[in-house]
Amino acid sequence: MRIGFDNEKYLSLQSDCIRQRIEQFGGKLYLELGGKLFDDYHASRVLPGFEPDSKIRMFSQLKDDVEIIISINAADIEKNKKRGDLGITYDDDVLRLTDAFRALGFLVGSVCITQYTGQPGADAFIRRLQSLGIKSYLHYSIEGYPYNVKKIVSEEGYGKNEYIETSRPLVLVTAPGPGSGKMATCLSQLYHEHKRGQKAGYAKFETFPIWNLPLKHPVNIAYEAATADLDDMNMIDPFHLEAYGKTAVNYNRDVEVFPVLKAMMEKILGHSPYKSPTDMGVNMVGFCIINEDVVCRASQMEVIRRYYQTQVAIRQGESDETQKETIELLMQKADISPDMCPAIKAALDRAEETGAPAGAMDLGNGTVVTGKTSSLLGPSAALLLNALKSLAGIDDEVDLISPQTLEPICRLKTENLKNHNPRLHSDEVLIALSISSVTNPDAARALAQLSNLHGCDAHFSVILSTVDEKTYKKLGINVTSEPKYQIRKLYHG
Repeated sequence: MRIGFDNEKYLSLQSDCIRQRIEQFGGKLYLELGGKLFDDYHASRVLPGFEPDSKIRMFSQLKDDVEIIISINAADIEKNKKRGDLGITYDDDVLRLTDAFRALGFLVGSVCITQYTGQPGADAFIRRLQSLGIKSYLHYSIEGYPYNVKKIVSEEGYGKNEYIETSRPLVLVTAPGPGSGKMATCLSQLYHEHKRGQKAGYAKFETFPIWNLPLKHPVNIAYEAATADLDDMNMIDPFHLEAYGKTAVNYNRDVEVFPVLKAMMEKILGHSPYKSPTDMGVNMVGFCIINEDVVCRASQMEVIRRYYQTQVAIRQGESDETQKETIELLMQKADISPDMCPAIKAALDRAEETGAPAGAMDLGNGTVVTGKTSSLLGPSAALLLNALKSLAGIDDEVDLISPQTLEPICRLKTENLKNHNPRLHSDEVLIALSISSVTNPDAARALAQLSNLHGCDAHFSVILSTVDEKTYKKLGINVTSEPKYQIRKLYHG
């Protein structure tokens, strides 16, 4: 995979920028974290060279000064809201995040339950946290938020919230997803800190949109496609332009709320340290792009992926046509077409040729391989084997796993495990391949190529099963599919 981003430079510049912001506010900073902290796969796809854990690695350089608060909206707990990428509820993700941070040596000081109005689900979660030895604090719903500044910044607003005890100079406020109340948590803490006569400040750490790239740069277009469900829209920051005479890219929600945020900070601090929403940010990503062509190409491919993922989500009843239309409009503006991904046409051609589901993968070296449905293998399993053979330089006619080995596994699935589909899934064929590699040198050579699949693009003529999609994602393969199922039925488990 070609590299377009200098990750080490980013780690250095970003940590220095945050240190400077802590000093600006007298030694205490509440930093709102937008996006994912240690599994930012969107950033790694559009900025090849950016590691998914780059942000947490950067904070590791400041670990002794860092404390983490995880915010979660009580309403999201009540309705069992799930993370789309992981399929787990927000409250379970709070526990997952806590485990992940602690495993890396970070102090997770507490969980903040925001917009609390006595929800039974939130009360149950608080008891669960208490049983696990995790501190929790309640922040209440404020009537007129965020526009009634006078009430919000008063004893009837932030003053009613429980003050979260913190002990370190850099407090990271993160959450399972958007709408969790991170900014309100930060500002409530500012209110209480200054009420106690303690100096503290607020800043925002969000990777996208990248403020010092053009508005219609493919990286920023890809961000709009990724957040089409949130109705986010990139725009020139009018406050930054007025204050400094320079263009900077931000997004509509931050621009819309900035006058209110500025008024809150003036009421809390006596003045606002920021003249624009862009000023609030600490984002050095744009200074670390080292190959514009690579980054633009990667971002265009990401928009195409989002387009197909949205169509599948519509087919599964998890999205609507509005989101698809938004992405189509972005594609028209940026001159992005599915034809730019050679795997798409190859998969559809193979499916038409065989009359059965098929897939194709762009190996990134000018080669596109395909995989078809057979009596023993599904298209995703066949495609994996063919891709590994191609990378290892093994002839396409060579069997990496003998049919005699595959047939008993297929029988086991149907006769003993009562599956309707005898064909091997991607994970099953990899296990069979690893067993074959003990006695088959070709299988061993193919297996050694697994890491080289990372970053490849694959497309299928039908929606993949959950197990196949997860296997591909674990291998770092970018997967898309046509919005249709292999068979006609109502339930697709």
